[in-house]
Amino acid sequence: MGQRMGMVIAVKPEKLDEYKRLHAEPWPEMNAALKRANIANYSIFLREPENLLFGYWDYTGADYAADMKWLGEQDVTRRWLALTDACQIRLETAADGDWWSMMPEIFHLD
Repeated sequence: MGQRMGMVIAVKPEKLDEYKRLHAEPWPEMNAALKRANIANYSIFLREPENLLFGYWDYTGADYAADMKWLGEQDVTRRWLALTDACQIRLETAADGDWWSMMPEIFHLD
């Protein structure tokens, strides 16, 4: 078992339909890059009317920093994030350098 990871960010109300559309038909090459970076069981949930996105994934690799570096260097990732980041609003309380705000796991039921 790898590491379970959760994160949160807001979505711009005027971009909500676009964000949903992008994720209704994600690019196969983006999904392949995520899998290559050892990301599995990735889900994004939406809380309305607050327009909060909660993302969850299992990291199954051995070197998270290296895998995220590799993922960030991929052209498909840059193109995808150019579209999705334009729909999002970083939380005011996000840590320096973070776009999505990471959330520590406080409970898990096997």
